Amino acid sequence: MRFSYIGPQIEELLGWSPASWVSVNDWAERIHEEDRQKTVDFCVAQSQQGVDHEADYRAITRQGDYVWIRDVVHVVRGPDGSVDSLVGFMFDITARKQAEDKILQLQRELELLSYRDSLTGIANRRMFDTLYAVEWAKARETGHPLSLVIIDIDYFKQYNDHYGHMQGDECLRRVARVLDAAASHPGKLCARLGGEEFVLLLPGTDAKAARNEAERCRKLLSQQDIPHARSGVGRLLTVSMGIGTIVPGARDDSHVFLDRIDRRLYQAKSAGRDRLCDVEA
Repeated sequence: MRFSYIGPQIEELLGWSPASWVSVNDWAERIHEEDRQKTVDFCVAQSQQGVDHEADYRAITRQGDYVWIRDVVHVVRGPDGSVDSLVGFMFDITARKQAEDKILQLQRELELLSYRDSLTGIANRRMFDTLYAVEWAKARETGHPLSLVIIDIDYFKQYNDHYGHMQGDECLRRVARVLDAAASHPGKLCARLGGEEFVLLLPGTDAKAARNEAERCRKLLSQQDIPHARSGVGRLLTVSMGIGTIVPGARDDSHVFLDRIDRRLYQAKSAGRDRLCDVEA
């Protein structure tokens, strides 16, 4: 467990002189504390078993910085086959690690973008589908209620025709901001399903609370005073909503429940729009 030879290159790499490397403890103490235990445990165990091995870890320099190191260790055996000594080589892999980290960061950013609606900045249909499945399973297991509110902007085609698509896009962004802020409580999600349709996913929310949440969203949107000269229900932008609550049982189907809420939305639209529907006809 003591070094018999340390190459002079170690000082250029880490700043520690060859004479300062006496035992395995010196090596261990110069490993970043977050990597130390697992690296030491692995390398010592492999060495004692007489197995060649490699390990990547952050080594601390004499200046207090760190360098990513790959240790490649070869076991030298005596005539009787027992472990006689170890020959190790240190390689600076910092540049490669930085490149790998950058790739991982870009992958995470890309994944986040894949769950984000590019126009409004809120969650998209993919994010809703993913979390809806998770919350459905959780509600089934815990016996807690799960509520959905599907929201559609009334006469949005006429809005686009009258004000133009750029103004229509800005309208969608304003509606999304209001709904997303209203659903900012932990566990709740606001997502754009597509077009002018949005959804609120409300885990742990009973029917009364879901209706109150929907009414609050309608009130907040009406306070925006968004003009809509071609609306069939007034001179301001309005929305229609379908609402539903369920405690999922073993035989219930999440797709059937979602379709039921969608039908309630269209009941609200058929009944004159600018309203909500939480009971199927």
